[in-house]
Amino acid sequence: MVTPMDDPANPVIFNNTVLRDGHQSLAATRMTTEQMLPAAPLLDQLGFGALETWGGATIDAGLRFLDEHPFDRLDALRAAAPDTPHMMLLRGQNIVQYSNFPDDVVEAFVRVSADHGMDIFRIFDALNDPRNMRCAIEAAKAAGKQAHGTLCYTTSPVHTPETFLRLGEELAEMGCDAIVIKDMAGLIPPQAAAAIVGGLKRRLSIPVWLHTHETAGLGASTYLAGIEAGVDAVDTSIVPFANGTGQPDTTRMMALLQDHPRAPDFDRPEKRELLQELREHFEKVYAELSDYTSHRNETVDSDALLYQVPGGMLSNFRNQLKEQNMADRFEEVFAEIPRVREALGWIPLVTPTSQIVGVQAMLNIKFGRWENFTPQAMDIALGYYGRTPAPVDPEVRALAARKAEKEPIEDRPADRLEPRMETLGRELREQGLPDTTENRVLQAMFPQALNTYWAKRAEEKTAPAAEETASAGSADLAITVRGRTYRVHVEELPA
Repeated sequence: MVTPMDDPANPVIFNNTVLRDGHQSLAATRMTTEQMLPAAPLLDQLGFGALETWGGATIDAGLRFLDEHPFDRLDALRAAAPDTPHMMLLRGQNIVQYSNFPDDVVEAFVRVSADHGMDIFRIFDALNDPRNMRCAIEAAKAAGKQAHGTLCYTTSPVHTPETFLRLGEELAEMGCDAIVIKDMAGLIPPQAAAAIVGGLKRRLSIPVWLHTHETAGLGASTYLAGIEAGVDAVDTSIVPFANGTGQPDTTRMMALLQDHPRAPDFDRPEKRELLQELREHFEKVYAELSDYTSHRNETVDSDALLYQVPGGMLSNFRNQLKEQNMADRFEEVFAEIPRVREALGWIPLVTPTSQIVGVQAMLNIKFGRWENFTPQAMDIALGYYGRTPAPVDPEVRALAARKAEKEPIEDRPADRLEPRMETLGRELREQGLPDTTENRVLQAMFPQALNTYWAKRAEEKTAPAAEETASAGSADLAITVRGRTYRVHVEELPA
């Protein structure tokens, strides 16, 4: 098998995350579709391997805070950036929520997302339990799209490079089109990245991608080590939605790879101009989102190596502590996080476990350890999220069983769930809401937010049709989605 380093002409691929992880990590996921659309055609011309435009917390935040139907955003961005593959982050059996869903809901969500133009499904499980990833992987493949099996990187007494190599092999055997090392908290040091990338490249015949954050200041050097070990693609973003708790900036990575044999083709004057135009646009957007940004998220924080908290959680959790009048107890709460994580079986910290562990740590500090035991944390302790990397603390598990009044389980949690798609359709009809597959899967995950969204639409009496049109004889694009029209000016990149 020929690796990229055996063929220096094979440049590393840059993906771009500014429209999803960039603002999730640095601005509490508050960027609107309207703020994204002027940038989408520019991103589309730069030659990124993929644009991450959806998934993660964007679906929840769009409904709850931005009054946006998530599938409308996907339609609009797909129309504004038609030439680059679109990528989303999918939480396996959790889809984009915090609990497991039946297989029929997972399958429907993947299928309808593919119908709306999603190309790459980056699929992970918060516990790295492959049983919770299989359904989504098979659904993506059945839809004719790419399924990327994702390893959530973490460190603990039970996590070694061999642990991740074996998981990568198992996901490849499931039919994944690529393996992604997802370093959600910016923890992976260069040599560890090189060891895992190199091991996967030696053992597998599919591409290996690497995703990290600059939270602890390791990101760019980790990418360089991964590139030299043969990684096929890395994720970058664009300042100011880059660095800090976000991904390394694209221009910064270009400079780091100057004269490197695997440097991608981003050094043309026209592309540099587009990147500068994008930076100027996003600086305006960042200022507009100042209520949700924090200087602390923009800086390197080596404490992340201790707490192992993902960038998106840092951004959102600081806001949550303020809301609970506990902003002055930040250090206490974050020092409690590793203790909770160990008690729950050394679980990685990634959505939803990062939020679950974070909330439990906050409650432990506020009320006393395990005095206020959340249902979600109890379910992790009892196996209802899946198999934990290490055994749960026996006393904590026994306490959870007593408080929850249910027994621990060892089988795949979704096997205990009844199909729901028909029931969801009936719920929508009973509420007088449009019974579509899109609304059924959103009803499964966010029923209250979806109901509020449609109540507002009923008041506005907007037209539900979604369409896209281009102005004849110009480079302007008019995108109309559910009665809202976005006009996007497209600057063509010279040939």
